[in-house]
Amino acid sequence: MATLLLALAVGSTGLYAGFLLIFQTGIMPALARLTDPEFVTAMRRINEYVPRAVFLTVFLGVIAFPAAAFFVPQDGRTDTQKWLVLAGLVCAALNHAVTIGGNVPLNTALAASEKTPEDDPSAVRAAFEKRWNGFHRVRTALITLAFGLLTAAAVL
Repeated sequence: MATLLLALAVGSTGLYAGFLLIFQTGIMPALARLTDPEFVTAMRRINEYVPRAVFLTVFLGVIAFPAAAFFVPQDGRTDTQKWLVLAGLVCAALNHAVTIGGNVPLNTALAASEKTPEDDPSAVRAAFEKRWNGFHRVRTALITLAFGLLTAAAVL
């Protein structure tokens, strides 16, 4: 059971790391080339569409599977493997803290600005883009590190 949980931890974390990395290296640079109104509209639509069942399953799995892999006893797991799983779990939890404390409030503010037409798209973008990208870089690094740590625990 512990081996399956560790495999699920590696898989979910890898999927999430890949998603965030693609956002970092492809989607956000492409959106950066849009005009302010286009950028603001595109980010609003992305933020409406992403948090659905498949995404939320992976998002929750990034915490649940490493936690389960850490707490379910397994004979023969080395101390190094246990510490790698714990370190991966901590990085994943920190990723979620950045997401929930940084990116989500910015997404919420971006959505709320749509209901106030007097908001200038340039001002809305200026209040959003740089800060969102900064938080996103941190969470991408954290989840990529979590993936590496969990993978190392699985292959040792």
